[in-house]
Amino acid sequence: MNDRRFGPHTLLADLLDHAEARTIIRRTLPGVVNSPLLVQLRRRALGDITASGPYARLTPAQLDDLWRELAALDAGDPRVPADPPAIAPDPRYEPAGTPRGSADVISAPPAGDVWATWELALAGPSHGNPFVDVEVHARVTAPDGSARRLGGFYDGDGIWRIRLLPDQAGRWVVTTEATTPSLDGITVELTAAAGTGRGPVRVAGRHHFAYADGTRHLPLGTTAYAWTHQSEALQEQTLRTLAGSPFTKIRMGVFPKSYLFNANEPPLHPFERNSDGTWDVTRFNPAYFQAFERRIADLAAIGVEADVILFHAYDRWGFSDMGAAADDRYVRHVVRRLSALPNVWWSLANEYDLLFSKTVDDWERLAAIVVEEDPVGHLFSIHNCFGFYDYGRPWITHASVQRIDVYRTAENTDQWREQWGKPVVIDECAYEGDIDQGWGNITGEEMTRRFWEGAVRGGYVGHGETYLNEREELWWSKGGELVGSSPDRIAFLKQIIEESPTGVLDPLPGDWDVPWGGVASRYLIAYFGFNRLSYRDITMEPGTVWTVDVIDTWNMTVERLPGTYSGSFRVPLPARQYMAIRLVAADA
Repeated sequence: MNDRRFGPHTLLADLLDHAEARTIIRRTLPGVVNSPLLVQLRRRALGDITASGPYARLTPAQLDDLWRELAALDAGDPRVPADPPAIAPDPRYEPAGTPRGSADVISAPPAGDVWATWELALAGPSHGNPFVDVEVHARVTAPDGSARRLGGFYDGDGIWRIRLLPDQAGRWVVTTEATTPSLDGITVELTAAAGTGRGPVRVAGRHHFAYADGTRHLPLGTTAYAWTHQSEALQEQTLRTLAGSPFTKIRMGVFPKSYLFNANEPPLHPFERNSDGTWDVTRFNPAYFQAFERRIADLAAIGVEADVILFHAYDRWGFSDMGAAADDRYVRHVVRRLSALPNVWWSLANEYDLLFSKTVDDWERLAAIVVEEDPVGHLFSIHNCFGFYDYGRPWITHASVQRIDVYRTAENTDQWREQWGKPVVIDECAYEGDIDQGWGNITGEEMTRRFWEGAVRGGYVGHGETYLNEREELWWSKGGELVGSSPDRIAFLKQIIEESPTGVLDPLPGDWDVPWGGVASRYLIAYFGFNRLSYRDITMEPGTVWTVDVIDTWNMTVERLPGTYSGSFRVPLPARQYMAIRLVAADA
């Protein structure tokens, strides 16, 4: 029997949609009503909201008063939210007798390069709602005889596209398969030649990364969630900044963002509007996605990987809670568009556990769609706010983690490597900046320390910057300029890592107070962090002769000590913070 009274069991949405209840909530819980996560909170019971997290600030007496006030109202019939159903393709989309394969081929280059995006573009039907009325695929035969299936998509103005990222030199055969006759059964051929592309980044050696051609990749990442949703001028400035930075990866959302210092409306939106102003989530806005993919290509031109975030919680438009069918349709569209771009990584969600309307089953369903629609097999993960996702899941290629408390995160890198058996990327260790949020006001020294701490433990720490300016153009969200002190030091760290014989660092047996990393018996680094030492006594296994460098990670200097060393020896240090010692085998 349904309880017609408001109480702890009531969804916040039902309370905010009731005039008298909304007044009570606004007065009692203003932080809830003004929360940047309001869209997410609407689908949660009020009792759950007041029981934990930042909104659990009412005393027991205040909670009793709240429940008493709400129970006195006439709640009416409780609402049961229903997601719109999936839409099947229309078998009568084109008239009977429409010739099979009659759509015109706009573009199908007969030649291309391995690891360069190739595209078949067709001029086809556009009546009705092509985004849902028609399903288009292609059956592809590779030069080695293997087969794969590519999903196509409608791109507006009567244009249909199918994209391929060739991974072999030789002859490729592409044949369309569609639920409507004119787009079905069109065959074209491509001859791919060895080019200069390095291909997508893959996991290499269990805990590290390399491009498909074997070239080592160091994911020194940064975050600018909404940079592609700003003005053209600001986007161009972001690209110039990245080109002059050490960063090789950037985290960026497909959807726009609504949060602190990010209240501007984006110039484009991902869906068309209905006549009443609501979003028609069955009709994508091609211009929006074209602009997004153009910026991914711009990143490729400067050697930066695009870590594409498919969902996030900071949303005032409703894109984070569209319903399962719309979520599925959106993910298929995005992956079909972008999977042939070599510099893409997938992040299923930023802070997945803040998207309260989605369960683990939902995330697993959406992950299966990404895997199904991405024949390239791009790197793929999901990012947490509070609790970690199960990074042991087979579809997850690497752990993408956020700090676990205000201070300690990078120190856990080696432990997480062993726990999950995968590369560890700490995509958010906090941000260098000066805002009033604990995640956004660490110093450049502390950001640099966290990078080094994670590096010697065999992982990869990500950067972000949140220095406030009068334009509210904080790099972490809008991009623009970097003004912090850590990027130059991160570039210095990159140089130290690249000088390793393997091009990476792995954790090595350390001292109780100092982590060591590098390459066993060949290239060793001890990092002292915020400790200040005037010397360090070192004991190595006999038989290896070492050169010794004293590294000042903040001032970016390397001082080679005279002579060589073996066995037990003392290394003088300047009693400053952020120092390291590097030992290199003399015959390495």
